[in-house]
Amino acid sequence: MANPETKVITAHVPLLLADRVDQIAARLERSRGWIVKQALSAWVDLEEERSRLTREAMNDVDTGHVVDHHAVQAWADSLDSDHPLPMPVAR
Repeated sequence: MANPETKVITAHVPLLLADRVDQIAARLERSRGWIVKQALSAWVDLEEERSRLTREAMNDVDTGHVVDHHAVQAWADSLDSDHPLPMPVAR
């Protein structure tokens, strides 16, 4: 009987990727499903964080909390000099 707390997701993956997953599963003495679940969980966490940071950045733009492009360019250009400029801050 299927576990009511899980859901089967099917995906077609390239053979070379499937082989790599199988190699890792063998090395770790874990199932292929366990490896895929770990990888998918890490990817979902990463995507959620990327989305959160994007929303945060867009909010900064909307509220005018930005750093002037010319100030950033001048700072970056100064990094190779003997007297680098201080890092610009958002206004």
